[in-house]
Amino acid sequence: MERVWERRMTADDLNSRLVRGEQVLWRGVPAQGLMFTSRDALMIPFSAVWLAFAVFWLVMVTRTGAPVFFYLWGAMFVGIGIFFAVGRFVVDAWLRGRTVYAVTDQRVLILRSSPFARFTSLELDRLPELNLVGDGNTKGDIRFGPSVSFFGNRSMAVWMPSLDPTPQLLGIAKPKAVFDLIRDAGQKARARA
Repeated sequence: MERVWERRMTADDLNSRLVRGEQVLWRGVPAQGLMFTSRDALMIPFSAVWLAFAVFWLVMVTRTGAPVFFYLWGAMFVGIGIFFAVGRFVVDAWLRGRTVYAVTDQRVLILRSSPFARFTSLELDRLPELNLVGDGNTKGDIRFGPSVSFFGNRSMAVWMPSLDPTPQLLGIAKPKAVFDLIRDAGQKARARA
Protein backbone atom coordinates (compact mmCIF):
# COMPACT_ATOMS: atom_id res chain seq x y z
CA MET A 1 0.00 0.00 0.00
CA GLU A 2 1.36 3.39 -1.01
CA ARG A 3 1.72 5.99 1.73
CA VAL A 4 0.04 9.35 1.18
CA TRP A 5 3.28 11.32 1.63
CA GLU A 6 5.08 9.16 -0.97
CA ARG A 7 2.40 9.54 -3.65
CA ARG A 8 3.42 11.13 -6.94
CA MET A 9 0.96 12.28 -9.57
CA THR A 10 0.78 10.43 -12.89
CA ALA A 11 -0.87 10.90 -16.27
CA ASP A 12 -3.55 8.40 -15.19
CA ASP A 13 -4.51 10.67 -12.30
CA LEU A 14 -5.20 13.48 -14.77
CA ASN A 15 -6.94 11.18 -17.25
CA SER A 16 -9.49 10.30 -14.58
CA ARG A 17 -10.43 14.01 -14.42
CA LEU A 18 -11.12 14.40 -18.15
CA VAL A 19 -14.69 14.76 -19.39
CA ARG A 20 -16.01 12.72 -22.29
CA GLY A 21 -14.51 13.83 -25.61
CA GLU A 22 -11.90 16.10 -24.01
CA GLN A 23 -8.48 15.89 -25.68
CA VAL A 24 -5.17 16.64 -23.99
CA LEU A 25 -3.08 19.16 -25.95
CA TRP A 26 -0.17 19.39 -23.49
CA ARG A 27 0.99 17.73 -20.25
CA GLY A 28 3.71 18.87 -17.92
CA VAL A 29 5.10 19.04 -14.43
CA PRO A 30 6.59 21.92 -12.47
CA ALA A 31 10.33 22.32 -12.14
CA GLN A 32 11.67 19.75 -9.70
CA GLY A 33 14.14 20.34 -6.90
CA LEU A 34 15.32 23.69 -5.61
CA MET A 35 13.58 26.65 -7.24
CA PHE A 36 14.27 30.32 -6.56
CA THR A 37 11.87 33.14 -7.35
CA SER A 38 12.31 36.90 -7.47
CA ARG A 39 10.84 37.10 -3.95
CA ASP A 40 13.86 35.22 -2.61
CA ALA A 41 16.00 38.32 -3.16
CA LEU A 42 14.27 39.70 -0.05
CA MET A 43 13.26 36.47 1.69
CA ILE A 44 16.74 34.90 1.91
CA PRO A 45 18.39 37.88 3.66
CA PHE A 46 15.33 38.24 5.93
CA SER A 47 15.46 34.56 6.91
CA ALA A 48 19.23 34.78 7.55
CA VAL A 49 18.77 37.79 9.87
CA TRP A 50 15.83 36.08 11.63
CA LEU A 51 17.81 32.88 12.18
CA ALA A 52 20.93 34.74 13.33
CA PHE A 53 18.95 36.77 15.87
CA ALA A 54 17.11 33.67 17.13
CA VAL A 55 20.39 31.79 17.59
CA PHE A 56 21.90 34.84 19.33
CA TRP A 57 18.86 34.95 21.66
CA LEU A 58 19.24 31.26 22.49
CA VAL A 59 22.98 31.61 23.17
CA MET A 60 22.37 34.60 25.46
CA VAL A 61 19.62 32.73 27.32
CA THR A 62 22.01 29.79 27.82
CA ARG A 63 24.80 32.02 29.12
CA THR A 64 22.60 33.89 31.59
CA GLY A 65 20.82 30.82 32.96
CA ALA A 66 17.38 32.23 32.22
CA PRO A 67 14.18 30.31 33.07
CA VAL A 68 13.12 27.36 30.88
CA PHE A 69 10.41 29.45 29.21
CA PHE A 70 13.09 31.58 27.54
CA TYR A 71 14.84 28.46 26.19
CA LEU A 72 11.57 27.24 24.71
CA TRP A 73 10.75 30.66 23.30
CA GLY A 74 14.18 30.92 21.66
CA ALA A 75 14.05 27.33 20.36
CA MET A 76 10.68 28.04 18.73
CA PHE A 77 12.11 31.03 16.88
CA VAL A 78 15.21 29.08 15.85
CA GLY A 79 12.88 26.42 14.42
CA ILE A 80 10.92 29.06 12.50
CA GLY A 81 14.21 30.54 11.26
CA ILE A 82 15.41 27.14 10.03
CA PHE A 83 12.11 26.69 8.18
CA PHE A 84 12.43 30.16 6.61
CA ALA A 85 16.05 29.57 5.61
CA VAL A 86 15.91 25.93 4.43
CA GLY A 87 12.67 24.11 5.17
CA ARG A 88 10.45 26.17 2.90
CA PHE A 89 12.55 25.15 -0.11
CA VAL A 90 12.23 21.48 0.83
CA VAL A 91 8.45 21.68 1.34
CA ASP A 92 7.98 23.65 -1.88
CA ALA A 93 10.01 21.09 -3.88
CA TRP A 94 8.04 18.28 -2.24
CA LEU A 95 4.72 19.90 -3.21
CA ARG A 96 5.86 20.48 -6.79
CA GLY A 97 6.87 16.81 -6.99
CA ARG A 98 3.22 15.92 -6.37
CA THR A 99 1.77 18.18 -9.03
CA VAL A 100 0.90 17.64 -12.70
CA TYR A 101 -0.49 20.00 -15.32
CA ALA A 102 -2.50 19.55 -18.49
CA VAL A 103 -4.02 21.76 -21.14
CA THR A 104 -6.96 20.24 -22.99
CA ASP A 105 -9.14 21.56 -25.75
CA GLN A 106 -11.58 22.72 -23.02
CA ARG A 107 -9.67 23.39 -19.80
CA VAL A 108 -6.40 23.96 -17.97
CA LEU A 109 -5.97 21.33 -15.24
CA ILE A 110 -3.73 21.51 -12.17
CA LEU A 111 -3.69 18.47 -9.89
CA ARG A 112 -1.75 18.04 -6.64
CA SER A 113 -1.89 14.91 -4.47
CA SER A 114 -2.36 14.58 -0.71
CA PRO A 115 -1.75 15.67 1.96
CA PHE A 116 -2.31 19.13 0.43
CA ALA A 117 -4.51 17.78 -2.36
CA ARG A 118 -5.94 20.31 -4.74
CA PHE A 119 -7.58 20.10 -8.15
CA THR A 120 -8.00 23.25 -10.22
CA SER A 121 -9.93 23.32 -13.47
CA LEU A 122 -10.00 26.53 -15.52
CA GLU A 123 -12.40 26.68 -18.45
CA LEU A 124 -10.57 27.99 -21.53
CA ASP A 125 -13.53 30.14 -22.63
CA ARG A 126 -13.51 31.95 -19.24
CA LEU A 127 -9.82 32.30 -18.41
CA PRO A 128 -8.82 35.16 -16.13
CA GLU A 129 -5.85 37.40 -16.84
CA LEU A 130 -3.04 35.31 -18.37
CA ASN A 131 0.59 36.18 -17.48
CA LEU A 132 3.88 34.74 -18.70
CA VAL A 133 6.65 35.05 -16.09
CA GLY A 134 10.26 34.38 -17.07
CA ASP A 135 12.19 34.43 -20.33
CA GLY A 136 9.58 32.29 -22.09
CA ASN A 137 12.01 30.06 -23.97
CA THR A 138 13.60 27.73 -21.41
CA LYS A 139 11.71 27.77 -18.11
CA GLY A 140 9.09 30.01 -16.57
CA ASP A 141 5.61 30.32 -15.11
CA ILE A 142 2.15 30.94 -16.49
CA ARG A 143 -0.17 32.67 -14.01
CA PHE A 144 -3.96 32.79 -14.32
CA GLY A 145 -4.78 36.02 -12.54
CA PRO A 146 -2.85 38.69 -10.64
CA SER A 147 0.14 37.82 -8.47
CA VAL A 148 -0.17 37.52 -4.72
CA SER A 149 0.71 40.84 -3.12
CA PHE A 150 4.07 40.52 -1.40
CA PHE A 151 3.26 42.74 1.57
CA GLY A 152 -0.52 42.42 1.75
CA ASN A 153 -0.66 38.63 1.87
CA ARG A 154 -0.54 36.81 5.18
CA SER A 155 -0.44 33.28 3.79
CA MET A 156 2.50 30.95 3.17
CA ALA A 157 2.24 31.75 -0.55
CA VAL A 158 4.77 34.53 -0.05
CA TRP A 159 7.27 31.93 1.16
CA MET A 160 6.37 28.97 -1.07
CA PRO A 161 5.19 29.47 -4.67
CA SER A 162 3.43 26.08 -4.64
CA LEU A 163 0.91 27.38 -2.09
CA ASP A 164 0.02 30.52 -4.03
CA PRO A 165 -3.80 30.62 -4.32
CA THR A 166 -3.53 32.09 -7.84
CA PRO A 167 -3.69 29.17 -10.30
CA GLN A 168 -0.35 28.83 -12.08
CA LEU A 169 1.87 26.51 -14.04
CA LEU A 170 5.15 26.82 -12.09
CA GLY A 171 8.58 26.33 -13.60
CA ILE A 172 7.47 24.63 -16.80
CA ALA A 173 9.72 24.01 -19.79
CA LYS A 174 9.14 26.22 -22.86
CA PRO A 175 6.43 28.34 -21.21
CA LYS A 176 5.96 30.65 -24.22
CA ALA A 177 4.87 27.69 -26.38
CA VAL A 178 2.41 26.60 -23.66
CA PHE A 179 1.22 30.19 -23.22
CA ASP A 180 0.53 30.45 -26.97
CA LEU A 181 -1.23 27.07 -26.92
CA ILE A 182 -3.50 28.18 -24.06
CA ARG A 183 -4.23 31.51 -25.72
CA ASP A 184 -5.09 29.86 -29.05
CA ALA A 185 -7.18 27.11 -27.43
CA GLY A 186 -8.99 29.78 -25.42
CA GLN A 187 -9.84 31.73 -28.57
CA LYS A 188 -11.22 28.55 -30.19
CA ALA A 189 -13.23 27.72 -27.04
CA ARG A 190 -14.72 31.24 -26.95
CA ALA A 191 -15.61 30.96 -30.65
CA ARG A 192 -17.45 27.67 -29.97
CA ALA A 193 -19.35 29.12 -26.99
